[in-house]
Amino acid sequence: MSKAREFIDFWVENSVHPAEQFRAPGASQDEAELTSRLVASAKEQDISETDLQAEIGEVRSYVRDKLSEANQAESARLGRRVN
Repeated sequence: MSKAREFIDFWVENSVHPAEQFRAPGASQDEAELTSRLVASAKEQDISETDLQAEIGEVRSYVRDKLSEANQAESARLGRRVN
């Protein structure tokens, strides 16, 4: 596994979360903000945006997809709990 891939997986696990339910303040759902954070955090680890793109393609699209997955998983979890 490449350094960039390892970093991306770690960052997503710790930074991409589903929207809070019941209007409680929660994790950011702003793709631009999260994309910017990912790129900045990667640079701190000497991983360039080009390295990120080589692993995941267009960074903002990847973040959007991960947000969608997190929100869908949370909806499914809540649906099972309610029923």
